[in-house]
Amino acid sequence: MGNGFHVQDRFAGGAQYIGGKLRSGTSGRHHEVVNPATGETVYRYELAGTDDVDAAVAAAAAAFPGWSGATPAERSEAMHRFAAVLAGQADDFAYAESLQCGKPIKLSTEFDVPGTVDNTAFFAGAARHLEGKAAAEYDGDHTSYVRREAIGVVGSIAPWNYPLQMAAWKVLPAVAAGNTIVLKPAEITPLTSLMFAQAATEAGIPDGVINIVTGAGRDAGEHLVGHPDVVMTSFTGSTAVGKRVAEIATSTVKRLHLELGGKAPFVVFDDADLEAAVNGAVAGSLINTGQDCTAATRAYVQRPLYDAFVRDVAALMETVRLGDPFDPSTDLGPLISHAQRDRVAAIVERARAYATVVTGGEAPGGGLQDGAYYRPTLVAGAAQDSEIVQSEIFGPVLVVLPFDTDDEGIALANDTPYGLAASAWTRDLYRANRATREIKAGCVWVNDHIPIISEMPHGGYKASGFGKDMSTYSFEEYTQVKHVMYDNTAVARKDWHRTIFGDR
Repeated sequence: MGNGFHVQDRFAGGAQYIGGKLRSGTSGRHHEVVNPATGETVYRYELAGTDDVDAAVAAAAAAFPGWSGATPAERSEAMHRFAAVLAGQADDFAYAESLQCGKPIKLSTEFDVPGTVDNTAFFAGAARHLEGKAAAEYDGDHTSYVRREAIGVVGSIAPWNYPLQMAAWKVLPAVAAGNTIVLKPAEITPLTSLMFAQAATEAGIPDGVINIVTGAGRDAGEHLVGHPDVVMTSFTGSTAVGKRVAEIATSTVKRLHLELGGKAPFVVFDDADLEAAVNGAVAGSLINTGQDCTAATRAYVQRPLYDAFVRDVAALMETVRLGDPFDPSTDLGPLISHAQRDRVAAIVERARAYATVVTGGEAPGGGLQDGAYYRPTLVAGAAQDSEIVQSEIFGPVLVVLPFDTDDEGIALANDTPYGLAASAWTRDLYRANRATREIKAGCVWVNDHIPIISEMPHGGYKASGFGKDMSTYSFEEYTQVKHVMYDNTAVARKDWHRTIFGDR
């Protein structure tokens, strides 16, 4: 895997993809893509400046009339070819994703890349279902109907934890609906976003429909969000940065889509299958080294199962294999950077003053010292209002708390500012129905945690943002609704003004 794939050769033209071509940035500042498993630099490039953003928006604006004017069938056919190109390059995508993120190759191979191909195929089909409303006579001799139309140039900002999938979630519904897009990936993980745009060009999607600008958030990102020719902003990232994006976007009255932070509760009732819940908690909290806004971070366990749950989760966490991301037997890779590893470690260290670190809570030894590794960590005994319970950690850390009554368990699950995802573990249908109804989150799993599918929406409540990724709900967000009304009389009305102004 990755045989013959050389990053410096592949992106020799630069880390900006504008109008169908790679080019270098114009900021005068350089940045390095670092393999977090080794600390080695794998790619060095010049960051985008505001001139690059302007050029990308201009390319997208120039491509918009042709792409939005294509028939749904034409857009659909191009996107089906796009899915085929992605599938044919699956090994290269998986290699590049693991190289820049440090995620285990089995995660890239079995989850990230197939999910992206499936998402592309889904939106290729959705492109043919851009529907308005049927015509009808609502006002006398007038016929009305509703059109759904593309909105124009979309400016999107994607995070570093799932660079390929987040690029897909931003780009696909927008272009399927006939829009053009400028995407700013995280500057530390641009490789697969650039490859994604190149694959679109190979598939015959016209130049300028998909553009990539790789720059810092405070200049390229803010300039993109505030650009007067960008009509919609879609952002995935932290709630704090999302607030800044909203401030800039609303100043120019842009449509806004925010997928922000999460602090997903994992609620285990006393009738749950303990073994299933333990396995679900470990998998759900450690997915992508915990760098997932839907990851299980707060386990609330009803008192009769609490002690056994803590014991078994700790034991299972201790069997998780940390190692080289390209070793197929590796379960857990490094965090994205040493800075992120140190941030996670600092939160855990502060928690030692008020809670118990049951297992983990440290960097591993052995041959992993050069990477940003951190052992799977279980914390017990923290108070509900403590930092480790309330703050998004974004690392391989699970905190577990007991509860007594069902009312208490659901109340605790809702007791953070976030509402992106949650899960409930029970054999009881009533409990399951109640939990899915009363937990305030955009997704509530029952007896599972993490799976997502292209056909269903993903997005949050409360401080986790608004708007949906994936599904036809996402597709419709990238359209605008127009009311069209016809006067059906044989001779056009010439006396309409009398209705308003009277006789003159």
